[in-house]
Amino acid sequence: MPRESYTLQLPLTRSTSVIFASPHSGSDYSEEFLRRAHLDRLQIRTSEDAFVDRLFATATGHGAPLLSAQVPRAYVDLNRGPDELDPALIDGLDRKAANPRVASGLGVIPRVVANGRHIYHGKISLQEARQRVSRHWRPYHDQIQMLVDQSVTRFGESILIDCHSMPHEALENIGAVNGQRPDVVLGDRFGASAGREVVERIEAAFAAAGFRVSRNMPFAGAYVAQTYGRPAHGRHAVQIEIDRSLYMDEARIEERPDFEEFRRALDGVIADIAAIGRPASTQLAAE
Repeated sequence: MPRESYTLQLPLTRSTSVIFASPHSGSDYSEEFLRRAHLDRLQIRTSEDAFVDRLFATATGHGAPLLSAQVPRAYVDLNRGPDELDPALIDGLDRKAANPRVASGLGVIPRVVANGRHIYHGKISLQEARQRVSRHWRPYHDQIQMLVDQSVTRFGESILIDCHSMPHEALENIGAVNGQRPDVVLGDRFGASAGREVVERIEAAFAAAGFRVSRNMPFAGAYVAQTYGRPAHGRHAVQIEIDRSLYMDEARIEERPDFEEFRRALDGVIADIAAIGRPASTQLAAE
């Protein structure tokens, strides 16, 4: 099994209510898991948001924490609910009506990776599924909750940025932005997980750096945004999806030669987003 659920990087001084988190960047595949899988290492990695933790690694330099998954999404999906268990994969579950994510094989213990390719030869036990949730899902979400509560206590609000990447092909069937497909999709569950001003400022940060941005289509936000976004109570959660083709070779799962250049461009966006959650008095002192 993977060794750790996550890594937490903290700034020297916490200066913003913004929290960056990457639930799908984990790549710690145990040999035991790979032996049981029906897929090879490259195929199974297609479910990763590869390198997203590296893209947002500068968050701590702007006063914000960065929580990054170590456990792979193919092993346990940290952006699903703990009860989203798939009876087609997990032995001992009563077959009952499942939500569309579970029915498609993308529950908290995924049955498939990209393009619907099956991970396993057969089923896994209910005990194993529950152990994965207990050992990896719960520690990650306990840490998110702690960071959110700390932000609310210290700054009066929290802004959770749920960081993801999307396959380029996912953009083929959505509307264009000024005649072109978006580079970034912001998900606020159509206003339910974050306040309008917060989302507008995040969109403006990306746009100022030259990124084309759309909202909620085809990704409006899943469990993390739904659970931690309570804008009426000062708790905002926004999912960010970045087109993978901008910084990586999707077929090889390798960084593009200009990866560092892309990361430098994104650093300015990260700085602007962190500033959204910085108290006005702190910003004035910095100026």
